[in-house]
Amino acid sequence: MPATKRKKPLYERGGYKLVRRDGRTSLEIIWYDGERKRERSASAGTEDVEQGREALDRLYLERTKGDAFCPTCGQRRIASGVFVTAAIADHLIMSAEKPSIQAMTARLKHVLEYVVATDQSTILCDAVDETWIAKFRTWFGKRPIVSPGGKERVRSLSTIENSVLQLAAAINQCGGASARFRARQPKEVNRTPQHRSDVAQLADMFRHCLLPAPGKQPPDRARRERAALLGFLRISVTTLARPDAAMEVSTDPERKQWNSKARILNLNPDRRRQTRKYRATVPVGERMAGILDGTTGFVVPVQSVRSAWETMAASIGLPAEGEAGTKLIRRSMADILRRRLPQEAWGEIEIFLGHDRFDDVSGLYAPFRPDYLQRALAVINEVVAEIDALVPGAFPQPRSSTC
Repeated sequence: MPATKRKKPLYERGGYKLVRRDGRTSLEIIWYDGERKRERSASAGTEDVEQGREALDRLYLERTKGDAFCPTCGQRRIASGVFVTAAIADHLIMSAEKPSIQAMTARLKHVLEYVVATDQSTILCDAVDETWIAKFRTWFGKRPIVSPGGKERVRSLSTIENSVLQLAAAINQCGGASARFRARQPKEVNRTPQHRSDVAQLADMFRHCLLPAPGKQPPDRARRERAALLGFLRISVTTLARPDAAMEVSTDPERKQWNSKARILNLNPDRRRQTRKYRATVPVGERMAGILDGTTGFVVPVQSVRSAWETMAASIGLPAEGEAGTKLIRRSMADILRRRLPQEAWGEIEIFLGHDRFDDVSGLYAPFRPDYLQRALAVINEVVAEIDALVPGAFPQPRSSTC
């Protein structure tokens, strides 16, 4: 009896085929294993064709490293014949589980926009050299950052270079290809803002959130934005967290961040892998602990506070030109701690900032010692009390407190 002819694959790449089999709920990926001399299969884990394509691409890249076969003829390919768009797509697929995937996607999106804008959809990785990158930098630098409210600001050189760096990573990962350009070093393009806020100016930020001008009751949306900004200010002052980490602080037990009994906050949620920008585990004072105990879920219940921050910055007169972004709290608190702590205690500041850490074993137990970062925490508690004295309600005392 003749064999049943197979239906045309829903998607095919380098000998890997996405098929739908009768009686199966999920799509399947089939391929010929040359070592075992037989056909193999794996579930795509989905009925959706687009998700199945992504599953096939992921399996193909994991098994072949992207360089084993030509996606059209199935023959071993030369890595130099890879489109930039394909290299970017493969890089994002392989990096889907990384904590930094959102940042990576945003950075490479700018490269893809340039490719489209200059009609270079078929440009190969080998053609991207220093001259090409120089043109990209010029094009990207002329595109300002526009806020949701329509305000424009100049794009920083470091933002541009982050896209160049990510493109190099995408090309280098693609089947043994090597980027023919280099991203500039951070010290060449970063201009660290010089402005630092003192306690009085930090208090002004809280006052903006809690005490609107008399006779000018903000609309509901503005009130919600100010409430979210207040949460961001509180967690940033008490933990010195980077803005992205502050936005992700949650009391949800499944995230395993807030240990109420020990008064310890892990800025890195459970199952999120640490990156080069290390997120520390820090002690929390009684006032902020009371706020966390009274919070369900995220301390900052929105995805972005940029608009609220910019409104506040204009209202209290923070400097412009990139001197007073959302990282200002972190930098200002670090500056205040260095001024108030003896130099031998500055190591505690570095641990709060995530610039230094214990080894893996010590790091598991150190946060639960009574003396863990206590000198830095004492100064943070001083600042918290000073801010609340200037703006009552900024950091209310816990109800159970007898102080």
